[in-house]
Amino acid sequence: MDEWGVLGSCRYVIHDRDAKYRRSFRKIIESADVKTLPLPARNPNLNAFAERWVKSVKDECLSKKLILFGETSLRRALRENRVHYHGERNHQGKNIILLIPAATKAMNHVDGSVGCKERLGGLLKYYYREAA
Repeated sequence: MDEWGVLGSCRYVIHDRDAKYRRSFRKIIESADVKTLPLPARNPNLNAFAERWVKSVKDECLSKKLILFGETSLRRALRENRVHYHGERNHQGKNIILLIPAATKAMNHVDGSVGCKERLGGLLKYYYREAA
């Protein structure tokens, strides 16, 4: 794995208790000075927040008509989705508000015109009311 550089900047590998992570697999990982950390057994809600975010990324971004050309385009798509998710997407669990609203936009004016900001070629859209 040294020639691939997969574990170059890793200190830990977190994995579940699947049979594919046997002692031989863990020894290979630990030979690169990376500590393996198995997740607790029988804990279905352990990664509920991470799993919800992954589901949102798949549903809103990656399962659409998006062609990725390698890791760089995947990272760009995930970066754009993260900005949209935290700053432009209304969250149902938070009373339909933005988690991190943009300070430059006046969101409560009713007499301004409506603008649209697109990300990823229009896959992600954010509608806002412009200040009057």
